[in-house]
Amino acid sequence: MLVAAIVTTGASAARPLADRLAAALQVEGLDPKLTGAIVIDTQTGKVVFSRNARRSLVPASTEKLTVALTALTVLGPEFRARTLLLGRGKQQGTVWKGHLVLKGFGDPSLHRDDLQSLARQLTSAGIKTVSGSVIGDESYFDASRTAPGWRASFYKLWSPPLSALIVDRAVSHGIVVDKPALAAARALKTELKNAGVKVRRRAKAGIVNESRATELGFVESPTVAELVTFMNSESDNFTAETLLKMIGAEVRGEGTTLAGAAVVKRVLRDAGVPIAGIRIADGSGLSRLDRLTPRSVVGLIGAARENRSLWPHFRGSLAVAGRTGTLEDRLRTTPSRGAVRAKTGTTNLSSALSGIVRDRYIFSVIMNGTPIPYWRARPAQDRFATILARESRRPPPAL
Repeated sequence: MLVAAIVTTGASAARPLADRLAAALQVEGLDPKLTGAIVIDTQTGKVVFSRNARRSLVPASTEKLTVALTALTVLGPEFRARTLLLGRGKQQGTVWKGHLVLKGFGDPSLHRDDLQSLARQLTSAGIKTVSGSVIGDESYFDASRTAPGWRASFYKLWSPPLSALIVDRAVSHGIVVDKPALAAARALKTELKNAGVKVRRRAKAGIVNESRATELGFVESPTVAELVTFMNSESDNFTAETLLKMIGAEVRGEGTTLAGAAVVKRVLRDAGVPIAGIRIADGSGLSRLDRLTPRSVVGLIGAARENRSLWPHFRGSLAVAGRTGTLEDRLRTTPSRGAVRAKTGTTNLSSALSGIVRDRYIFSVIMNGTPIPYWRARPAQDRFATILARESRRPPPAL
């Protein structure tokens, strides 16, 4: 198996290819000790290039690959998160005597159209008046708006506030709000008014026991496979963090970053991924506490590749060189264009590129610096991937 080969095979490489790959990684002003890279030939299972592959490095958005594999594994590609419209009280004619509850379960894509759908579902039940409030319930996740190791400046700038109930990524009247559940409740009240339903009391945030409420409607998120594709291709931080908390809530009953991270590490270990030197602090890779090794990254990709039911979704989530996502404007010429599928990563501490080349090579390059000269690191990664794309056209060496 490929994962086992990563654990046991030494860095035996065809010298000319190894020399070219090593030359590609030479970057002025970057400490070579802080660059880790590895390449696996999938047709032979051999390591054809390795440099500092076991080094624990800040991964930037490469971290999202760990969330992708875990979400696809434990939630499943077809899983969808529901957002419920609940009622506390009872219906008397056209009046709902009591409160309405908008309860979120972590859908990162919830938007106004979904609220309009919920309003239509309520009116279809003949309800025209609500005597109480609309209550926004985000209790499926904890109340932390950021993840461990984030800089204060990341809040709102790189991700909206984390919440199990958030509409339009917490943008209300052109600004990102601090209380997404309250904003969601207010937005639903507005959509109910537009649909002809009068809610007599103010919208608010709160916690409601779901078992004591009546389900009046629901909407569903895109599938996990679709969310993972958006997360990886566009490198979306908010989707990554929401999926991580969703993993924790669904598997451990705790909608926290810590619980989700524990599940991620277990899934990696169970898949045979080398976990020495890794630390999962968040889902997006924004955290300065995250650590991965190039060896663990190619092991992760290799594990996904060996899972036939998950591989099409995992592979399809990666940006395509010169065509989609964060690689749309990179590697745009032959032989790389369309041949490289990868996850990018960029913070002020790290620049990375990890993925596959024509299903012939699995590779990972992670470059660290304080700060990282990403404008020099990216061309080096592109040179590296281009060499692999060119080499992938050739037949594998005889075993």
